Amino acid sequence: MAAAGWLYALLCLAAAALGKRSPVKVLSDGMWRELLHGEWMVEFYAPWCPACQNLQPEWEKFAEWGEDLEVNIAKVDVTEQPGLSGRFVITALPTIYHCKDGEFRRYQGARTKSDFINFISDQEWKSIEPVSSWFGPSSFLMSSMSALFQLSMWIRHCHNYLTENVGIPVWGSYAVFALATLLSGLILGLLIVFLADCVCPSKKYRPPQYPHSRKLAPESAQLLKKLDEEQEADEEDISDDEIEGLVFESPTEEETNVKSVSLKRGMTPVMVVMMHFMKSGEKGSIFGMRYSKVKHAVANG
Repeated sequence: MAAAGWLYALLCLAAAALGKRSPVKVLSDGMWRELLHGEWMVEFYAPWCPACQNLQPEWEKFAEWGEDLEVNIAKVDVTEQPGLSGRFVITALPTIYHCKDGEFRRYQGARTKSDFINFISDQEWKSIEPVSSWFGPSSFLMSSMSALFQLSMWIRHCHNYLTENVGIPVWGSYAVFALATLLSGLILGLLIVFLADCVCPSKKYRPPQYPHSRKLAPESAQLLKKLDEEQEADEEDISDDEIEGLVFESPTEEETNVKSVSLKRGMTPVMVVMMHFMKSGEKGSIFGMRYSKVKHAVANG
């Protein structure tokens, strides 16, 4: 009977040990924001990692002290939670982080239960520089990194499904992803162009205006005004003797034809006279006179 009692007690203890809930909390990608509140020690591991396997007993023993130290002990399987692996930039296994009120510090000490306890009780974490807010898990950059890691794992699952379940060859799976990438890029480009056209619509074409043309307008007006004043002054200074001294040679038949053609083209008699003297080369006596003198001479001739 005594032997049977001892056997029953051992079986009860074994059942209790097997049924005892681990004090280590398992975090997923949807629960990581719990790390922003309170104090945490988080281990990132992989089941196939030998160093992670050696750490598990010490981590479990340390978790039993979590309630006394008022710290939460958790772990993350990077093979199951690739998003958290990208969010915390896990490049080596195992990796341990200390989190307190939104500040994250990477633990780089010895991996024993006593060292973990001293790290928390003696507040050794204060001597470690926290991770910059730019590279913190809650930053936009790390959120994008997490989404990228999740996308890569989704593509991997799709590739395995196409090759193992559907029976598509490996090169066929790559071709499918290549076409999907091209189509998604085309659609994204069209959406960007559409949004840009809605936000900044194109303006109607207007011919270019040259500022120097407007600047020359006042100068031209002043020049014309000055010429008119000089012409009026010359008209007052010209004498009747000068007008009588003008000698008009009888035009030749060729010049008469030129004048008649010019008049038909709408040229005034004054313009015809000026063309006549320009052609005859008499620049010294007649062509040197201003337009007003010639006009006055023709009117009196």
